[in-house]
Amino acid sequence: MPRYRPHVAARPSWRCRVCGAAWPCSPARLALLGEYREDRIGLLIYLATLLYEAAGDLAGQAGHDRLTDRFITWARAR
Repeated sequence: MPRYRPHVAARPSWRCRVCGAAWPCSPARLALLGEYREDRIGLLIYLATLLYEAAGDLAGQAGHDRLTDRFITWARAR
């Protein structure tokens, strides 16, 4: 039986350690939404903190200007 491996970011690249996609990848987003099911504001604060760290690690790289979409926009309440 396969063992579950959490989809977490590898720093400083901010790519998923499991699937290699830009983090937060789809499985990470689903896990975060489940974990913060009752605390959307807490999720946004957590993601904003990670966005700040990623901005420092990825400064000057292509796609740096899209980090808000990558980290925050998807998690806003609909």
